[in-house]
Amino acid sequence: MAASTGAANAAGSDLQGPASAGSSMEAPPIQYSMILEHLVGDKRPVKDLSPGVMGGLPVPAKSDEQKMIERGMESCAFKSVLACVGGFVLGGAFGIFTAGIDTNVGFDPKDPLKTPSAREVLKDMGQRGMSYAKNFAIVGAMFSCSECIIESHRGVSDWKNAVYSGCVTGGAIGFRAGLKAGVLGCGGFAAFSAAIEYYLR
Repeated sequence: MAASTGAANAAGSDLQGPASAGSSMEAPPIQYSMILEHLVGDKRPVKDLSPGVMGGLPVPAKSDEQKMIERGMESCAFKSVLACVGGFVLGGAFGIFTAGIDTNVGFDPKDPLKTPSAREVLKDMGQRGMSYAKNFAIVGAMFSCSECIIESHRGVSDWKNAVYSGCVTGGAIGFRAGLKAGVLGCGGFAAFSAAIEYYLR
């Protein structure tokens, strides 16, 4: 009886031995932290988010000529020239408009009773339009150039760039009439630029 019991125990130990050895040789359980590292952590693979992969139209790579043109259009010189041309056109239109509603256009100060001819009226309107166009062009070029330089120096694109450039432009224009006029011009242009930026943004 004792011999049979010992044989049964020996057989049971032999059966449990390979099972326990096999369980110890199994791989350790996968931890959730390892999975999260591959999903949202540093080990997450970077996917290509190009429009072609996402279902949109594929965008071809930019050539060197296109990159050069983009750099030229983003330069301060191009922005200043564009603002100068735009200011010239806008100033000319504004000058002609103001001359058109002015009842004293074409009248000779030496002979105010003389009725001006159409040629004299058009000449006076052209002169006023050209004067306004030059002033607007100078102001636009100065403002755009100073804003671009300030933005490049600060490295930030916000409303302060317009305020600083407005102060520089107004101060430079008013400084020709004296220090007081320069300070007033700086403050006036800065306040106007701040109001425009607040309205646009």
